[in-house]
Amino acid sequence: MATLKLTDVRKSYGNVDVIKGVDLEISDGEFVVFVGPSGCGKSTLLRMISGLEDITSGTLEIDGKRVNELPPKDRGIAMVFQSYAIFPHMTVRENVAFGLTIARASKAEKEAKVAEAARILQMEHLLDRRPSQLSGGQRQRVAIGRAIVRKPKVFLFDEPLSNLDAALRMDMRMEIGKLHGQLGATMVYVTHDQVEAMTLADKIVVLKDGRVMQAGSPMELFHEPANRFVAGFLGAPSMNFLDVEVTDRTEREANVTNAALEPIRVAHRNRINGARTAVLGIRPQHVRATEPGQGMLHGKVTLAERLGSETVVDMTLKDGSKFIATFGEDKVFRPGESVDLLFDPERALLFPAEE
Repeated sequence: MATLKLTDVRKSYGNVDVIKGVDLEISDGEFVVFVGPSGCGKSTLLRMISGLEDITSGTLEIDGKRVNELPPKDRGIAMVFQSYAIFPHMTVRENVAFGLTIARASKAEKEAKVAEAARILQMEHLLDRRPSQLSGGQRQRVAIGRAIVRKPKVFLFDEPLSNLDAALRMDMRMEIGKLHGQLGATMVYVTHDQVEAMTLADKIVVLKDGRVMQAGSPMELFHEPANRFVAGFLGAPSMNFLDVEVTDRTEREANVTNAALEPIRVAHRNRINGARTAVLGIRPQHVRATEPGQGMLHGKVTLAERLGSETVVDMTLKDGSKFIATFGEDKVFRPGESVDLLFDPERALLFPAEE
C-alpha cells in the first residue's frame, strides 16, 4: 500500500482558484474521507491525486515520490467512479479483467485475479452476466472489482454510492468498510453524505471553498469541531446555534445567556477572547425535556416528526429563534405545546460571533 502527502496543493482555472493551498498527510492503510458541500473542491482534489486534473502548484507525493507530472497509469492508483463506467457489451468477467487485458496480462493471471476479486466481493455467480442483468449495487461491485485486480497502491472513490437507493447505499457502505478491512488498503473517498463519512473514515477531511477546515477522526470532529462550519456540517440534525451574551469570563469558562436561555457556565476553549457576544452550539441529541419551569431553554413546538427510533421536534424559543431537539423515548409532542429543555453545559460549544 502507500502513503500520500499533499503540500500546499493548489488548483486554478484561469483567475478562479478552486483548491487554495491544501496540506494533508495520509498514512499507509488509512481510510480518508473528503466531505463538504457541493462546490467545495473535494472531487477536484481527488482527481488531482489521480492525475485526471493537473496540479497548478504545490507537491503531491505517493510513498515519498513526487508524482505531479506522472500520468494516471503510472501512479499506482485505481479509481471507482459514481457512474460505474462499465462496458454494457462485456460480461462481468470481461469488465473486471479489462485493465489486465489492456496491460496484456496472461490468461492465467487474469483468471486468478478475477477469481480473487469475485471471491472478495461475493459475486462469483455473476461473472457470466452482462451489466443489463445486474442491479445498481451489483454494477458498483463490478467497478470495485475492476479496481481490485489492478492491485493499486491507493484506491480512490468518487461518490460511488450516490446513484443507489437508501437500502443499497447502506449495504454497499458496509461492503466497502469490510473491503478496507480485508485489503488493508489506503483509500481516499469523496462524499457529500456525512453518514458515509462518519461510519467509514479513519480520518475525515472537511472542505469548504477549496480549503481544509479540519482533519481528524470522526469523533474528534464531532465532539471538538475546530469552527462553527465543521460543527454545523457534521451531525444530523445539524447543531443548533444560539446568539448569546457573555456576562462573565474566567480563564477556562464563560457565563452566557439570552432571552430564551437561563444563565449557564460553558467552557470557552479560548475561542471568544474578550468578546461580549458569542454563539452557543447545542446538538439536538444532547437535550432532554423536563418539567415546566425547570428547564434551561423554553420554547414551543412547531413540528414533530416521529421516525420510530426517535422523534425530531422543531421548536421556536422564547426569543423567536429556531431550535431542533431529538428524543429517543416514545413521547408525543403537539404543535403549540410548551416545552422546557435541559442539557449538559459541558457538551455545549462556544464559537465567536463573527464566524
